[in-house]
Amino acid sequence: MKKVIVIGGGAAGMMAAITAAKNGCQVDLFEQNEKLGKKIFITGKGRCNLTNACDIENLFRAVLRNPKFLYSSFYGFTNEQTMEFFEEAGLELKTERGERVFPNSDHSSDVIRVLKQELQKNNVDVYLYTKADSMVIADGKFCGVKKADGEIVRADACIVATGGYSYQSTGSTGDGYRFAKEAGHKVQELVPALVPMTAKEEWVKELQGLSLRNVEVRIFQKKKKLYEGFGEMLFTHYGVSGPLVLTASSLVGRKLKQEELRFVIDLKPALSKEQLDQRVLREFEENHNKQFGNAVEKLFPSKLRPVMLELCGIDPRKRVHEITREERQHFVELIKNLELTLTGLRGFSEAIITSGGVNVKEIDPGTMESKLVKGLYFAGEVLDLDAQTGGFNLQIAWSTGYTAGLAAAYGE
Repeated sequence: MKKVIVIGGGAAGMMAAITAAKNGCQVDLFEQNEKLGKKIFITGKGRCNLTNACDIENLFRAVLRNPKFLYSSFYGFTNEQTMEFFEEAGLELKTERGERVFPNSDHSSDVIRVLKQELQKNNVDVYLYTKADSMVIADGKFCGVKKADGEIVRADACIVATGGYSYQSTGSTGDGYRFAKEAGHKVQELVPALVPMTAKEEWVKELQGLSLRNVEVRIFQKKKKLYEGFGEMLFTHYGVSGPLVLTASSLVGRKLKQEELRFVIDLKPALSKEQLDQRVLREFEENHNKQFGNAVEKLFPSKLRPVMLELCGIDPRKRVHEITREERQHFVELIKNLELTLTGLRGFSEAIITSGGVNVKEIDPGTMESKLVKGLYFAGEVLDLDAQTGGFNLQIAWSTGYTAGLAAAYGE
């Protein structure tokens, strides 16, 4: 019987271990934490958005780095097969807005419970508190794993599924990158992804905790538009966060490391400038004897109003009927283009995932096997793959884990 070692008890690691065991291997799963699936436990605010029910073209569209590399694994283990896997294992699922798939119970612990049951059912030997120290490689072939206590465990194949650098409290210490480098692999620059961003403007602090729905956000590098999205965002004491911002961070993160970027919010994207001007005029006509500051209170959430009054430069005590056409149009322009300066990304401790990782040019996309070392496989976030929010990153983990587990079972 072929022996396979899986390093890392997260999504990709557990799927790889289950798949290899189902296909006739004796599998040892090494996890350095006290329990499996620590990162799964906190994903989707503890609800675990485990995949996305979109069609396969949209699955590829959601992948931001190296989508073509995932062709074999996404078709080999699709999002539909992921849902079938969990449902057959006894987990009821539901699909919500944006095709996001969750356990019916809204508890990520149920996803972990089902995976643990499958590991047990398929006789995977799980070793908790077990840290891998290095690979034993001879003549370009994997031979075994040296554990932190010095013991060498021999095996025919090894699947590295150690995750990235994000959420380091869950044990993502970057060991997989070290294993890859020691095996001769290149590791592409690691950048926090799906992460909040910092802003220069002081007024942002006044808006801490304010969530804006149905807004449009655009990010520019000088005049070049890098990102455009519609949805929800959140102000924090240091800058901006929320779904729109997290997705944008994965697209602009590397540029933001080099220079500041412009972040522009359209607070009323459903209205053209002309329509918004008419709306503001109506507010003015209904309140023509009121002070400007009181006349525009219906236009914004209460927390945002003082900031908008300050930025527009119109004295809030000025009577509405005294406001000039130019002043009004400048005010409309501000509502359509509320601008702030992005200065950087928050750190890996706040990042949902890591962008960058093991260079996929050195990995066989059909098997996840290293092109440099026979019998050595990589799966999940340790690879240079990442996607938008919405269950897509976990789908990368399930698909690459499955592909690696299957290939490890049937490889030479």
